[in-house]
Amino acid sequence: MKIKLLIIVVFSVFVSISPAQNSKQKTRMATSKVEKPGPIAIRGGKLLTITHGVIENGVVVMDGGKITAVGGAGTAIPRNATVVDATGMTVYPGLIDSETNIGLVEVEADQMSNDLVEPSDEIMPQMHVYDAFHAETQRIPVVRVNGITNAIVAPGTEDSLPGQDIFIQLDGKDRDDMILVRDIAMPMNFSAEQRRRGGRGEGGGISSRFPSTRMGLASQLRQAFLDAQDYEARQKGGAARISESSSSSPGKGGNDRQKRDLKLEALLPYLHGQKPVVIGAKDGYDVENAMRLAREFNLKVILNHVTHSQDVLDEIASWKVPVIVGPIYDFPRGDERYDAVYSLPAELYKRGVKIAFASYHVENNRNLPYAAGYAVAFGLPYEEALRAVTINPAEMWGVADKLGSLDVGKTANVVIANGDPLDVKTDVKQVFIEGRKIPMENRQTRLRDEYGGVPASPNSSR
Repeated sequence: MKIKLLIIVVFSVFVSISPAQNSKQKTRMATSKVEKPGPIAIRGGKLLTITHGVIENGVVVMDGGKITAVGGAGTAIPRNATVVDATGMTVYPGLIDSETNIGLVEVEADQMSNDLVEPSDEIMPQMHVYDAFHAETQRIPVVRVNGITNAIVAPGTEDSLPGQDIFIQLDGKDRDDMILVRDIAMPMNFSAEQRRRGGRGEGGGISSRFPSTRMGLASQLRQAFLDAQDYEARQKGGAARISESSSSSPGKGGNDRQKRDLKLEALLPYLHGQKPVVIGAKDGYDVENAMRLAREFNLKVILNHVTHSQDVLDEIASWKVPVIVGPIYDFPRGDERYDAVYSLPAELYKRGVKIAFASYHVENNRNLPYAAGYAVAFGLPYEEALRAVTINPAEMWGVADKLGSLDVGKTANVVIANGDPLDVKTDVKQVFIEGRKIPMENRQTRLRDEYGGVPASPNSSR
């Protein structure tokens, strides 16, 4: 009897505490979205506005997810505002990563968590990153505590047309809330990596897989665009015949309807110049070949990488297209100067090219600001480096009316740090996304705290 009574008591206690624990856990996971704060005023910090200079001892007011005031110490603060003292701190807009695969891969060695690219074909423009984006990834909190609030998520680069990108915000109640723009751009990769299926086969023999050469890659891409143009013409012709048949004989004409082809349909907005094609190429001759193809079909272009294209920089400048630079830490080739890759952003800037930085791989996402800082050490003006992770990418991706600077009316994505945002020694103290105070913790900080925190300095006990 006593044993039965004990079991009943234990079960009752378990039932009574379980809902509370679950409720607490749910609240914690969605804290930033559940809270709906009133006005927040950040006061006393050094404001890096990006678009209208630096304001010492400035004030930023946020309300309703928007920036409502930016100015000097005399800027009016609402009476009901929560005031954040940023004295001695630097305040700047959230940073924008122009290419990453965050949310598509969790553990790279585990294929069950890998949704980077569809390997069954090289031409897969109908693949949509939003179908695979995993908003609950443990990597997002790691990235945003370093001041990165928005990013382009792109598929892997193994395919020549691997799918379509999305533009995300690194906080939200769910994946749909975090995805700000679906199918914002389409990567078109033109390098040796996409020719992997051909080339030398096993045992040193020649593989028959296509494409194995640059001319094969160009031919494959050209045929895809031609097929899309032909598909559109046939669709329009079929629709016209259906309309004529319906007018003359109601209820007839259905046999003229063309079957939809998602692969070809996905290319049409890019052939019409409605969305940008992001050309990924590293070597100068690949950049030139890809641009010839793009101009043949009047594509709207953003160049990506151009890592070893120093001999065609003047030509790149003549095309008047923006460039995403990186990874800036690549080694130079044997025929290049030791600083050829590091100084590339500065060389492009000197020629009037609008540039942006990207982290590309998940293990480098949080290091985005340091790539810009590294470029400063090799000649890129500091102000331009800041623009390359804020307003420049916002303009490239068509969101400059909402993001990229501390301006009234823009989304309240604001960062407070204890120093230069491009300096690796700087510590980000607080991030706001849409005016919400983001928890400054992640898996890494929890593990650090659980296992003893930051080790003491060797000289601390002396």
